[in-house]
Amino acid sequence: MARTSGPETREKLIRAAEELFAAQGVHGAQLRDVVALAGQANPSAVQYHFGSRAGLLDAVMAGRQTRTEQVLAPLFETALLAGALLAGAEDELRRLVAALVTAEASELRTDRGRRCLRISAQLSHESGVRTRTPHPTLAGTVYWRLIERIADRLAAGGLPEPLLLERLDLALTVVGAAMADRARQYLDGTEPLTDEPLFLADLVETTTALLRAAQPRSV
Repeated sequence: MARTSGPETREKLIRAAEELFAAQGVHGAQLRDVVALAGQANPSAVQYHFGSRAGLLDAVMAGRQTRTEQVLAPLFETALLAGALLAGAEDELRRLVAALVTAEASELRTDRGRRCLRISAQLSHESGVRTRTPHPTLAGTVYWRLIERIADRLAAGGLPEPLLLERLDLALTVVGAAMADRARQYLDGTEPLTDEPLFLADLVETTTALLRAAQPRSV
């Protein structure tokens, strides 16, 4: 077997983890299977290169975040600029959601991205939204700036902080679950019920409506 460099071995392990974490679950996949799929002889390769399963998972998600950020950054700036020029605070929420959905949908273009969408959906409640403390892989990202901006719009609408954070976390979970299911259909060769433009447009409208829902009356 030809020897590979450290960066090459890391990339092989990341690719193997993407495949197995997506198919078998983040906690269900065995690290020994990841090592074997990556073609590595050392059974401790994951520990050596990433420290732990969590370290490997963070590396997988960091790569996925880098790709998404490249798409999201200009969309986010455009949404902010439109809000400033049009002074449309109400419509800004929809533009922000549209930017998020469009950026996430860019991962549907490749099998690698589709697998990562399936992995992300398993981690939807670990982003740090509920405590306003980003997961280390999200700290300082455009994604987190967008989340904070959406939170500001909800706060301006009068939602109390606990309800605001719970609703925002739910909305992100909905987007993640919808994207993961679409990714599964593509990977499995299943025919979706709707074409992709309609799916994405409906996801934007549905998520925006969820965020804009009236505050419930006290029970």
